[in-house]
Amino acid sequence: MKILRLLVMSTVLVLLGVASFAQSSSKPSDLKLTLNDGWSLQSSAKVSETGKAIASPSFQPKDWITATVPTTVVAAQVKRGLLPDPHYGMNLRQYPGLSYPAGANFSNLPMPADSPYAVSWWYRKEFTLPKDFAGKTVWLNFRGINYRGNIWLNGKQIANSDQVAGAWRTYEFNVSADVKPGANVVAAQIWAPTDKSLAITFVDWNPAPPDKNMGLWRDVYLRASGPVAVRYPAVVSKVDSPANNAAHLTVTALLKNGTDQPVKGTLKGKIEKVEFSQEVELAVGESKDVTFDPNNFSQLNFTDPRLWWPTQMGTPNLYELDLSFEVNGKVFDSAQTQFGIREITSEVAEHAPNRFKRLFKVNGKNILIRGAGWTPDMMVRPDPQRMADEFRYVQDMGLNTVRLEGKLEPDSFYETADQMGILVMAGWCCCDHWEHWGNWAPEDFDIAKASLRDQMYRLRGHPSMVMWLNGSDNPPPPDVEEMYLQIEKDLLWPNPIVSSATAKPATVTGASGVKMSGPYEYVAPSYWVADTHRPTTDQTCNAGGCGGAYGFNAETSMGPAVPPIESIRRMVPKDHLWPIDDYWNFHAGGGAFKNLKVFTDAQDNRYGKADSAEEFTYKSQLMTYEGVRAMYEAYSRNKYTSTGVIQWMLNNAWPSMIWHLYDYYLRPGGGYFGAKKAMQPFDPIYGYDDHSVWLVSSKYEDAKGLKLTARILNVDATEKFSKEVTLDAAADSTAKVFELPQVDGLSTAYFLDLRVTDAAGKLVGSNLYWLSTKNETIDWAKSNWYVTPTESYADYTALSQLPKVKLNVFSRTVTDGKESDTIVTIENPSKSVAFFVRLKVNKGKGGEEVLPTLWQDNYVSLLPGEKREVIATYRTAELGGSKPDVEVHGWNVE
Repeated sequence: MKILRLLVMSTVLVLLGVASFAQSSSKPSDLKLTLNDGWSLQSSAKVSETGKAIASPSFQPKDWITATVPTTVVAAQVKRGLLPDPHYGMNLRQYPGLSYPAGANFSNLPMPADSPYAVSWWYRKEFTLPKDFAGKTVWLNFRGINYRGNIWLNGKQIANSDQVAGAWRTYEFNVSADVKPGANVVAAQIWAPTDKSLAITFVDWNPAPPDKNMGLWRDVYLRASGPVAVRYPAVVSKVDSPANNAAHLTVTALLKNGTDQPVKGTLKGKIEKVEFSQEVELAVGESKDVTFDPNNFSQLNFTDPRLWWPTQMGTPNLYELDLSFEVNGKVFDSAQTQFGIREITSEVAEHAPNRFKRLFKVNGKNILIRGAGWTPDMMVRPDPQRMADEFRYVQDMGLNTVRLEGKLEPDSFYETADQMGILVMAGWCCCDHWEHWGNWAPEDFDIAKASLRDQMYRLRGHPSMVMWLNGSDNPPPPDVEEMYLQIEKDLLWPNPIVSSATAKPATVTGASGVKMSGPYEYVAPSYWVADTHRPTTDQTCNAGGCGGAYGFNAETSMGPAVPPIESIRRMVPKDHLWPIDDYWNFHAGGGAFKNLKVFTDAQDNRYGKADSAEEFTYKSQLMTYEGVRAMYEAYSRNKYTSTGVIQWMLNNAWPSMIWHLYDYYLRPGGGYFGAKKAMQPFDPIYGYDDHSVWLVSSKYEDAKGLKLTARILNVDATEKFSKEVTLDAAADSTAKVFELPQVDGLSTAYFLDLRVTDAAGKLVGSNLYWLSTKNETIDWAKSNWYVTPTESYADYTALSQLPKVKLNVFSRTVTDGKESDTIVTIENPSKSVAFFVRLKVNKGKGGEEVLPTLWQDNYVSLLPGEKREVIATYRTAELGGSKPDVEVHGWNVE
């Protein structure tokens, strides 16, 4: 009888919660209060009060730093003008607490004892609880805390630094009993990571700020629900390939009982017209994953689904999922998400040397992964507009993948990737405590486990996720790998899992199917196709010298990417602009990449020494255009002997001289347009190894009646050879079309012009190569993990003899209000080649360049008498009210 009374009382309590919750007119999923503005920060060294006092309404934060969250401590100080611009010159080296050696990996070094960031810092925020939250379960969310924290609310500690530890964890606290109507105060005491923390590292990409990015570095907000909350809704799918005429969906979500009573209710789901539901029981305070599988819910077997495809393969179609948890017809909470129906699989060759050949398939079709490594800002400052601009650059270049090495971005990042059809290759980082497994304390295993669970919940339902890497530069040891694999299995991770970005086999899962053998420093364009030094074991591959275009190269590069002169002037003081000195090198990388010597020596030998920063940076655009194009084209030409390549990197965390396709100021340089050229759907390619012409089709449909034309021109523009071939291109194909003959009478430097037209005569692909009669040779014996030296260089110094050309330039601008197109017509009326012409749209005559801008093409070359139209697209607001003005420069343009 006593048990019966308890059950009745439990039911009454839950129903009272329903009645209270049902009074609100808001949808449960809409009840969210962001806590971004109005924070105050201060060092604990300057605060004597306790957390209880600081988190009380009566506390007055006098002389505290005002801030907007998300922000790290140093980022808040920079924003308030308390520290100088970290991007300019060597200002960053003057920051307090920044005493580690230039180029060192600060994440592996202890914080200096006298650093202002060696102590904890307080974050404090006052807020008013919305009336709609009354009578509901209230959840306080911290989406990222670096690294440890004590959390206080209205004078009560709700979590301590043993419970809050880990940069990649997310935290949700049930604070229903601690919030109150009207004024409330939340306070967080934050400690920076140590050299033994599972935190954030930039390795050798760029310097680290002196606070090691401590703080509330992701969103903070309140959400309200009924007694039960619905979290992390996701759909994973299996597709019947190759017919692709059916798909089988699994729907899952996490339910959280926020009460001290058991709850029984119904989880309901809807995808367009398809509805499904199941009864769920939750114990007191229980969190439970609830799943609908297609074997038990036949309506989740879809016929003729609208599939999600990556860019260039098709349309990234998305569906909507609605989930709600109801008790007696009353909605406790609901959640919505978008998802794509697709299945990504991969195959790994069983034997060396092809163990680093992992072939990916989307919905049964092969895909050559062509991507680049993404980094957030050095101080992990969020900027939604910048993120969207960078995704547009990725799409504009034709890349299909971005890699996140341990930098797992906000939810909006993956939503954007889903919508644009950009694949995301994510996983943990190298080179700090994340891979120092032998030094892990028991707490580290707990933090790593919780971190992976939190990230799997966030990422599993995004169709853009192509794979997850459990390690980066090394596979995890068996105990860690098994722990990771179990979490991934439990949370229904649907995509390939790769043990690391290297060819080192893992004890549990075996061959990774990828390699990370470099290079990262400058290599000659021929390197990628001339590399025949395929190792017989995985270990030799990781020693270097096998970065060529075979297998899957998880990170590699042709080396530095010196930005155009306008960007150099923003990062290097005028009195250090020329010659290259420590100020330039400070903006290079760390570790083995602390200067530009290898790149500069190659450029001087190939193009001649520069006499100014302007000349040096322009020649650098030639080097990066030529080098990046050669890398991507080699992997494209060799598909599917090659299965993927990730350029290291896509972007920079701060203004940098190395590893990017566009610079920190979003100014595309030579590398950007070399990559874009290599990614064109019909790409006519020159083979540096066999002096041949190839055609690569990235289209997933056959093309009939194409014409490929090749012309060899001397430096004086006289034609020395021409050939035209009619051919068909099968879907997703590569073909050697013909070998070029030996041509007599060529100047030391000469041009190869390749063009492809379709059956209607429309130009659909083109390339201009500058080549040399002096062979470039590579010193394979001296290869190491980051460079294979050039033994003798090509000679392009004859390009300096090109006659000056005066172009005819016309432009007009059309706008739809938000966006503008400037259409530039350039004509070469001379009898010489107009070489490597750069176009800019400025904010009025003599004004700054409009950025970001999407150019159809740039750094273009025009043959004698040639006329071209090029369109630049940009946000109208970036003009700042000025009239767009077109500026033209070129290698030999007046």
